[in-house]
Amino acid sequence: MTATHDAIPECALDWHRRGLRAALATVVETWGSAPRQAGSQLAISGAGEIMGSVSGGCVEGAVVTEALEALQDGQPRLLTFGVSDETAFAVGLACGGTIRVLVEPVGEGPAALSPVLLSDLVAARSARRAVALEVRPEGWSRRLLSPGEDAAADARFRSDRSGMEEDGRFLAIHNPPLRLIVVGAVHIAQPLLTMARLCGYDPTLIDPREAFGSSARFPGETILSDWPDEALAALAPDARTAVVTLTHDPKLDDPAIRAALASPCFYLGCLGSKKTHARRLERLEAAGFTADQIARIHAPVGLDIGAKSPAEIAVSILAQVTQVLRLGG
Repeated sequence: MTATHDAIPECALDWHRRGLRAALATVVETWGSAPRQAGSQLAISGAGEIMGSVSGGCVEGAVVTEALEALQDGQPRLLTFGVSDETAFAVGLACGGTIRVLVEPVGEGPAALSPVLLSDLVAARSARRAVALEVRPEGWSRRLLSPGEDAAADARFRSDRSGMEEDGRFLAIHNPPLRLIVVGAVHIAQPLLTMARLCGYDPTLIDPREAFGSSARFPGETILSDWPDEALAALAPDARTAVVTLTHDPKLDDPAIRAALASPCFYLGCLGSKKTHARRLERLEAAGFTADQIARIHAPVGLDIGAKSPAEIAVSILAQVTQVLRLGG
């Protein structure tokens, strides 16, 4: 599932199919303190509707104007915005940075973004398949690249960063959405799932206790009532998955922890005091887990920010997940 604010290609394709016409604007390069990173997108309809962002509001108006013109002439364009570049457009970035934005009309013209290619991109995103959209401004050729097809794209898949290559092509990386698997439908899980979705995660809650994992307590959430190890086996955590256990009940947490340690998930955090965690480590060691495997566990879970309430603890957990994702460790 793709969060609405991230479903920009999907929005553009829907507008095109409904006959409203559509263009896609994509940040391809940034310098200085630009507000959005390369790969950030804005969809523009023929009526001037927008979804997404390329600058947090600084230059969207000018991009929409250019996009509407692109829909008229069928020609993509590379735009530069910034306050420090004398050759840039008059519209500046309030933060002082500089960005280049690629604007592509969706259509059948020789230079336009093909609806078929856009549909293939949307299908890959829906199937959680990593894919890169390669755009060559010289000639406006485009193609989709899967992992293993191109060394430069593979490096960008690993770093999760879109950008321009030295050979002049732009690689827009579309990795599968990040996932957060939470074991334990406790109070902390309620704000944690909401915050995680806002940060672009696709969250899943696991708790076999029906009184805890109810839709009344977690409206709209994906809730699995299977035993944690069975649920994790079905979910198959990958390198874009974080796992958090919150019950500090060995009967529930331990099966989930063992399953997570056997997976390539990028983060595993466990609620519980230092004393609780020490006993947890003894059980894992007795079960045959190595010191290196056990060292992957972040416990007590979350950054030490003095959090007290369930919402504050959720902030500390998501902050630590972000730290590990972006900085490693």
